[in-house]
Amino acid sequence: MTTAPTLFDAATPSTAPAAPAATGPRPLVIGIDASLNSLGIAGADWADAIRHPGLTGHARIDYLRREVADRAKAADLVVIEDIARGAKGSAVHQLAGLWWVLTTELHRRGIPFAVVNPQARYTYATGKANPGREYPRDKRARICKGMVCSFVVEQLGIWCEGSGKYDAADAAVFAAMGLDWLGYPLVVLPPQQRRALDGVQWPTATVAVAR
Repeated sequence: MTTAPTLFDAATPSTAPAAPAATGPRPLVIGIDASLNSLGIAGADWADAIRHPGLTGHARIDYLRREVADRAKAADLVVIEDIARGAKGSAVHQLAGLWWVLTTELHRRGIPFAVVNPQARYTYATGKANPGREYPRDKRARICKGMVCSFVVEQLGIWCEGSGKYDAADAAVFAAMGLDWLGYPLVVLPPQQRRALDGVQWPTATVAVAR
């Protein structure tokens, strides 16, 4: 496996072109929606939400780190959502801590990772950065999440259910974006949706496209 970029490299937007598609098996790409209460994680044909068993503080973050490390240990590329800027209160501090712990773990293991702006998942799934704009403000967030979930289930063919289905669906979109960038799209999408790939902070190191 190739060496991952440093954390500082990952924080800088990259305009590097997607790696050309290679013959052979599809690379393993893992998508992560970093959340404290319901962490979404997904691959090409599965999606899940990791919930901690009543833990808080450092214990919760370490539990999530271990779970992610176990499920992503063989990944060729991980696509992780950027730190949530809209978080409030103590969640801001803890979410930032979780994000750095997870990306540090990936860096330590030599796993390349890409960082995605939260709005990019809407663009990739619907073609619009704010697909719920025409709906009442208090309903937009849930409607947008529903659109993403519908895209994952109906177009990617990945089933998401339960209380963490929206987190799992977000992670599935991130995984799909990574596979698309590597040249292994799960579904053929129009340019309006694929433009979401342009704003992603892709790793500058070479990513293996086949094992």
